[in-house]
Amino acid sequence: MDAAGSVEAVYRIESARIIAGVARIVRDVGIAEELAQDALVAALEQWPGSGIPDNPGAWLMAVARRRAVDLVRRRDTYARKLAEVGRALTDVPPDEPPEPDGIDDDLLRLIFTACHPVLSTEARIALTLRLLGGLTTAEIARAYLSAESTIAQRIVRAKRALARADVPFEVPYGADRADRLASVLEVVYLIFNEGYSATSGDNLVRPALCEEALRLARVLTGLMPTEPETYGLAALLELQASRLAARTGEDGAPVLLADQDRTRWNRLLVRRGLDALTRAGTGPYATQAAIAACHARALRYEETDWATIAALYSRLAVLVPSPVVELNRAVAVAQADGPAAGLRLLDALAAEPALDSYHLLPSVRGDLLARLGRTAEASAEFTRAAALTRNERERDLLLRRAADPTAR
Repeated sequence: MDAAGSVEAVYRIESARIIAGVARIVRDVGIAEELAQDALVAALEQWPGSGIPDNPGAWLMAVARRRAVDLVRRRDTYARKLAEVGRALTDVPPDEPPEPDGIDDDLLRLIFTACHPVLSTEARIALTLRLLGGLTTAEIARAYLSAESTIAQRIVRAKRALARADVPFEVPYGADRADRLASVLEVVYLIFNEGYSATSGDNLVRPALCEEALRLARVLTGLMPTEPETYGLAALLELQASRLAARTGEDGAPVLLADQDRTRWNRLLVRRGLDALTRAGTGPYATQAAIAACHARALRYEETDWATIAALYSRLAVLVPSPVVELNRAVAVAQADGPAAGLRLLDALAAEPALDSYHLLPSVRGDLLARLGRTAEASAEFTRAAALTRNERERDLLLRRAADPTAR
């Protein structure tokens, strides 16, 4: 790999840590990212001639921090800033190489800042992928099928909103920490979900988004080892990610859970998920992980413990009441007690406004009607579901089911 390629590779790995370390000095994530990119430019200029340093990440960090110090010193508020950061500004030695699995507190501060509730959910996701995932604006735009200019504006507005609200670069404590942690976990969860089942486009899954979310979930367990729900989220994502290779066929078409080749499930991810689950407590993510664990433990679809899954969905409905949770509970009940029992629960959801445009409601209803032999009604439900989805692969599958409701 040439020097330029090495610079880009190192920056991709180290950028979040560098931005976090600089943000502690300048107290502004937007400026911190600019200074980190200045260090990247310096490396591109110097490494081809001087060679790649023994510790390139520490080199980038040292350059970025020195520039941060220079910036603070040029400000009229230097005296106040100096008092805040103390002697750290007077002499900035190169960082010691981090332990292979060590994660510093600055990164935790950056995560809580990027996921601050002052930002919209969309802004939190974009900023998290940018600052912590190391994705470029173009990569985020491709992942979410948005215009690059739209994502760029969203990120710029997010940085300005944080600065305007004077959001402190810190880890909150007490009730504030619990509230903010929920926001952090939600962002990582939503990133994974978009990768696991894309809302629109030509592909059912986007593995790169799943990988980023999984990496962030693992980081969170390292940063907050005493928070059970971080392990709950990690367990859930590990177990869900274990199925990715089996979720689509060679042509990219969806493969339903009942038809998946479970030998293609990643057993290493399953083991990691089950291990995380032992430390996960009983929160919403841990409960969803327990459901995923029921599927992971079944070597064949017919061995799935649907009664336990239905009971876990009942618990989840108490923790986070939601029509979507009730929809999933209906599926589990249909498997445990028969399609008629599941259909009764589904019919009770028909008037839920939140499910008006949710394609999985008529999709599930069509499946249950088909199992009851009511094929004409089933076909109509599959057709309605196909009209509601924005994902081309799901639409194709639903139209095939509409044409022959009894076919798998």
